[in-house]
Amino acid sequence: MDLPDWAVELLETERVGHLGLLDEDEQPRVLVVTYALWEGAIWSAVDRKPKRMAEPARVERLRQRPSVSFLVDRYDDDWSRLAWVELRGRVSIEPLGPALDALAAKYPRYLTEPPQGPLLRLVPERYGCWRASQPDQPPG
Repeated sequence: MDLPDWAVELLETERVGHLGLLDEDEQPRVLVVTYALWEGAIWSAVDRKPKRMAEPARVERLRQRPSVSFLVDRYDDDWSRLAWVELRGRVSIEPLGPALDALAAKYPRYLTEPPQGPLLRLVPERYGCWRASQPDQPPG
């Protein structure tokens, strides 16, 4: 994936992403997720929240319809700093593994409260990105 450097930096530094998927009724859903960029993929963990089912609904939905959109954005009252990156592709469901280290480096709470898993792995197939100002252009 040939993202501009500023877009990679946005993915590496922002704290939350928005995962868009379809539910069992083919209705759009957006979930706020923690994530890490590691080995060219976006990784997110299913963490320790009370669940009503053996497998979390998001995992079941992604097994049925793995095509997703993943959005990370930066909002600032200084609108010259606005930016977003959207990645599109298919999510695979993975067991806990080395990607958890990348998540724990970004979210230290995972060191003391490791997620129960599984991990969600998005290998981007397409992307879109935008920012309000270019580095060689003064804002405004």
